[in-house]
Amino acid sequence: MGRRLVPLTLDNLPDLPRRCRSCVFWELDPVSGEAAVKAGRPELEKEAWISAVLLEWGSCGRVVYVDDVAVGFVLYAPPAYVPRSTAFPTSPVSPDAVQLMTGLIVPGFQGQGLGRVMVQTVAKDLLRRGFKAIEAFGDARWKEPACVLPADHLLAVGFKTVRPHPAYPRLRLELRTTLSWKEDVELALDRLLGAVQKEPVLRPL
Repeated sequence: MGRRLVPLTLDNLPDLPRRCRSCVFWELDPVSGEAAVKAGRPELEKEAWISAVLLEWGSCGRVVYVDDVAVGFVLYAPPAYVPRSTAFPTSPVSPDAVQLMTGLIVPGFQGQGLGRVMVQTVAKDLLRRGFKAIEAFGDARWKEPACVLPADHLLAVGFKTVRPHPAYPRLRLELRTTLSWKEDVELALDRLLGAVQKEPVLRPL
């Protein structure tokens, strides 16, 4: 199986599952999000959000392909770009952190370590860009795939709870702690993803 992990762009946005590419849960505040759905334009709003973040901040997602079929993705951005985050009882996200918004591995490809590799790849990207941590709101009562990631999964890939809550705890992954497994990330990427598309400009000397 050929596996690769590439930055999310407007070109590969259509490769995401339909419900995800038209979901603006995180990208808009609750009122604007509802208005976009009623007006039948959530996909356009999603494209506009990704375009704006790419232009102003840079890469904000990754897509995992297996044999050229998209089997997963992850989205992340500074909290200033994520209006919905302020609606959570455990907000705000810390000012020194980037928010891990959401992600998904499609059924049939779960349990292969791809979720962990996606988080490690995001951590590596943000380390290169000088950030200190990743934070996320977890769903402590998660039962099925949704916009909020399961808290148990976040804990399993290295996050720690920084603000507990019975439904939506806020969790944090300190990027400085990932320095110790930086080489492990390289090995995991090579082993699990095979020919990974590197980003030469960002490659450390």
